[in-house]
Amino acid sequence: MGQGCRHFKEGDRVLVYHISGCGFCPNCRRGFPISCTGEGKAAYGWQRDGGHAEYLLAEEKDLILLPDALSYEDGAFISCGVGTAYEGILRGEVSGSDNVLVVGLGPVGMMAMMLAKGRGAKRIIGVDMLPERLAMAKQLGVMDHGYLATTEGLPQIIAELTHGGADVALDCSGNAAGRLLALQSTADWGRVVYIGETGKVEFEVSADLMHHQRRIIGSWVTSLFHMEKCAHDLTDWKLWPRNAITHRFTLEQAGDAYALMASGKCGKVVINFPD
Repeated sequence: MGQGCRHFKEGDRVLVYHISGCGFCPNCRRGFPISCTGEGKAAYGWQRDGGHAEYLLAEEKDLILLPDALSYEDGAFISCGVGTAYEGILRGEVSGSDNVLVVGLGPVGMMAMMLAKGRGAKRIIGVDMLPERLAMAKQLGVMDHGYLATTEGLPQIIAELTHGGADVALDCSGNAAGRLLALQSTADWGRVVYIGETGKVEFEVSADLMHHQRRIIGSWVTSLFHMEKCAHDLTDWKLWPRNAITHRFTLEQAGDAYALMASGKCGKVVINFPD
């Protein structure tokens, strides 16, 4: 513990927000170090040492107390993947009256469905290119209906199932076809949240967006406040992100872990250290 550390004590279990911001720019003041525009912004594991080591030196301001019910694996997952999904769910204003569509069922998409379930969504639909991921979502109990992305006429199928389209669609795929599917499968006056990074999307502004009164929202990671709220919500809802972990590796096996993750034929992959 460094001198002057006031909010934590030795032995506390903590989450680490993975970006350390300047603390003073407008985005940091909002609690979003991810969008820091000031001097000294640094990512743990990039501009400064990260978690692939036995010890990590972190700023006190970047830490959140981990609730007792959550494991270290839950905490590591919350700090990026779960938090990213949580922010998208909040931006999409998911509630108990909503049909929710999630496109792209990697770890973030899987967590988006889990969190939509926690928020009480009445119907959760998943779409992915890989049948293994659809099977995993079913096994986790977070998806009511699942479709391969290659299924013909998916927007029409989803419209019939939901009596007009998804109230909220979250694209976690980050590819053009996935983003377009999310948009075209959304009901009139619905919300479309783009979470998946990179790439492009092309659509007819009038026919696909304006004439249906749809809203597109971009969401990038989450805030410190929402990350803490996410941890407590998961505890209250008794939802455990660790259930989406399919493979565990040691640090010496990191190369194998990343190769498996890149294949997409897995759930969440973690690197663990011995107790």
